[in-house]
Amino acid sequence: MSESSYPYKAVDQNCSYDANNAYNFNVSSWTAVPADSVSALQSAVAQQPVSVTIEADKLCFQMYSSGVLNNTKCGTSLDHAVAAVGYGNEGGQDYWLVRNSWGSSWGENGYIKIAAVDGPGICGIQMDSLWPSV
Repeated sequence: MSESSYPYKAVDQNCSYDANNAYNFNVSSWTAVPADSVSALQSAVAQQPVSVTIEADKLCFQMYSSGVLNNTKCGTSLDHAVAAVGYGNEGGQDYWLVRNSWGSSWGENGYIKIAAVDGPGICGIQMDSLWPSV
């Protein structure tokens, strides 16, 4: 279902799935991005949004409000799926532009800039990512 027909409310409720508002497509396969590689993830994100898994249970992530998050305390115990939708550079720091599901009041209108660094990446962003084929 689309975000407009079933908006995220950040509260525990019963599922309100409505088949009349659902998109009619199936994921036929997916392609994994090679782990721990800035260049591999950048190549994938240049083509389409990419599902990435991060660690989001640390306060440095949860309390993010603006700028580029470049804090190794974010961790790499993956527990939250988000979408990497772009990349850029701010103040000399390369970053991933990530859309979160916590609503527009969190972060920068629902987005976060996570530093693109070698290895598993900040919050483990380069450890486990893929994109679907439909």
